[in-house]
Amino acid sequence: MRLEGRRESTNVEDRRGMSGGAIAGGLGGGAILIALIVMLLGGDPSAVLQQAGSMQTTEQTGDVTFSEEEQELASFAKKILAGTEDIWTAQFAKYGYQYQAPKMVLYTGTTSSGCGTANSQVGPFYCSADQTVYLDLSFLSTMKQQIGADGDLAYAYVIAHEIGHHVEYLLGTLGKAHQKMSQSSKAVANQYSVRLELLADYYAGVWANNDNARFRSIEPGDIERALDCASKIGDDYLQKKAQGYVVSESFTHGTAQQRYNWLKKGMTYGDLEHGNTFEIDYNRL
Repeated sequence: MRLEGRRESTNVEDRRGMSGGAIAGGLGGGAILIALIVMLLGGDPSAVLQQAGSMQTTEQTGDVTFSEEEQELASFAKKILAGTEDIWTAQFAKYGYQYQAPKMVLYTGTTSSGCGTANSQVGPFYCSADQTVYLDLSFLSTMKQQIGADGDLAYAYVIAHEIGHHVEYLLGTLGKAHQKMSQSSKAVANQYSVRLELLADYYAGVWANNDNARFRSIEPGDIERALDCASKIGDDYLQKKAQGYVVSESFTHGTAQQRYNWLKKGMTYGDLEHGNTFEIDYNRL
């Protein structure tokens, strides 16, 4: 991506200079594989955070020196967040709405959030309780190492997807879906979750479309790598990778093909009208 000269968002709290020490509780060694799946899926990690609810953390500030690569990733994340602020402010205004930008917290290891303990094993997530995206930058290198997803737009997609959940929150979609999920069976609740995640993928595509139109930010190969990333964080892909078989009833984020399709659809249309994941039959998503 071409990001030279782009501004960095000021809505960022950098906690990377803090270390979180866990006291009791937490995920045992037998849960590492499950944690990896959740980490790679992204989205709202409520269940994992609840499981880790017994974990208390202490945060200590120390003098930390970051590598040039780490500082470049931090700057990259801030520029992408700034881009989402610019694009969604304009998109909301087009429809007569006012966009309220979320915060982003950069952290390492463990930190606190309005939704509970934020752990690097959970991966990037959006917490509607404090309207904040939490990101451990090491996730980006883990994503490259574990599933071979790489490239600036692929990394930007991870952030833009979480901002997509914030857009859902502002438009009321997230709250309505969560209310229905709480009143539904596990299988039906999972379907609502899939719809939310695919909509966030669509919104990530909407951002990419408009960011490129405004800043000419996308370079050759960017789109292909972002779409490849979307396909590699599908539920079926990750379940096969982790356990060798697929349990479709447990899907919460959508299949590899669905995630690819909805991100691509957002990139194609670049508007709010075509993100109709709650209006079509579930089997046709």
